[in-house]
Amino acid sequence: MKVAVFGSQPYDTKFFDAANAQGGSPHELVYFETRLRAKTASLAAGFPVVCVFVNDEVDATTLKTLAANGTKLIALRCAGFNNVDLKTAEEVGISVVRVPAYSPYSAAEHAVGLILTLNRKLHKAYNRVREDNFTLNGLLGFDLHGTTVGVIGTGKIGMVFANIMHGFGCHLLGYDAYPNDDFIKLGDASYVDLPELFSQSDIISLHCPLLPETHHIINQNAIAQMKRGVMLINTSRGPLVDTVSVIEGIKSGIIGYLGIDVYEQEETLFFEDWSDEIIQDDTFQLLQSFQNVVITGHQAFFTQNALTAIAETTMANISEFEEGKPLTNPVKLPH
Repeated sequence: MKVAVFGSQPYDTKFFDAANAQGGSPHELVYFETRLRAKTASLAAGFPVVCVFVNDEVDATTLKTLAANGTKLIALRCAGFNNVDLKTAEEVGISVVRVPAYSPYSAAEHAVGLILTLNRKLHKAYNRVREDNFTLNGLLGFDLHGTTVGVIGTGKIGMVFANIMHGFGCHLLGYDAYPNDDFIKLGDASYVDLPELFSQSDIISLHCPLLPETHHIINQNAIAQMKRGVMLINTSRGPLVDTVSVIEGIKSGIIGYLGIDVYEQEETLFFEDWSDEIIQDDTFQLLQSFQNVVITGHQAFFTQNALTAIAETTMANISEFEEGKPLTNPVKLPH
């Protein structure tokens, strides 16, 4: 099938071409560097399949244009699907598939990396040593062993994260609408309600999906319940966090450390090179100004293992659709 791959980067080409070559009948992949949105949807004319990523805008207008030009399938090369208007997709007869799981280790390990970086000031130490400054003032950290870590979302990624922190000797508090027995089996781990998790945790890490009930789960009220000096980590979805409230939490000293790989308004920033321009997002610029904040540009998923799994699953999803088989990874409106 002809597949229009939007928002493609060199690494997409590498891994998708490799996965595509494994099949007996390779698909025709055409890569577009531009992101999919209403004004670029016409580029997909004549393509029955459109492949998109988390920051492509698959809204009602875009979907209607795609459908009018012959698109029958949206293949998400990611787990999240909040950028797709599923109601309109159903109305115009476009199926949607995704990659529900690839490497839970990639995101979980990145979250731990942010914790270690913030705690031991590795970003500061690196720059200091490069300037031949070997003083230790300002680099004081704390032992992770014995700290209390709150895990919001104990699915596949959350469980990998919990296992790693358990290995550090941390006490674990979990919150999930659907508790996981494996979390309790870790030992020194228990489920609590959100107010208790907020008030007892030294570190809080988000590993839940973005749903209406989890949008801004970290807000002004939540921050007011947290320990002073808490470390907050988000490698899941940007809108889980109310950025303005978090900034106030940093300024007040309640949030002592912030590590994020995702950001509420990231679709206008991430995966692009803005180094020669002035970023117009004042909120993001303010976040970057704090010395106790570490931001990475949505790279938690970015491992060889994860990209291989994403490409292979996406190709398999497209082949199932072409062959008229039941879809293994459909995304549908709840009925």
